[in-house]
Amino acid sequence: MVIVAGHIVVDPQQRESYLAGCVGVVELARRTSGCIDFAVTADLVDAGRINIFERWESRAAVEVFRGEGPSDEQGAAMLAADVAEYDVVEVRSLT
Repeated sequence: MVIVAGHIVVDPQQRESYLAGCVGVVELARRTSGCIDFAVTADLVDAGRINIFERWESRAAVEVFRGEGPSDEQGAAMLAADVAEYDVVEVRSLT
């Protein structure tokens, strides 16, 4: 399993429009083979922060989906980004 997690920073005035532009990507990802979960969400305390969380069955599934990465428009709106991939060795349920 691979987890992609972190956050990006956009101008607080642009956050809602940035998130609206991500709806199609989230829908596509969730329909993609190998995607377990995919979320792009507004941070509750930082008006310019957008949290990223993805869970994939394999690195291959991530690579098939990822393609070229963010669109030019999305990339231009990002002021900063701190997103990383994690290879998961073991999973324990908390429920």
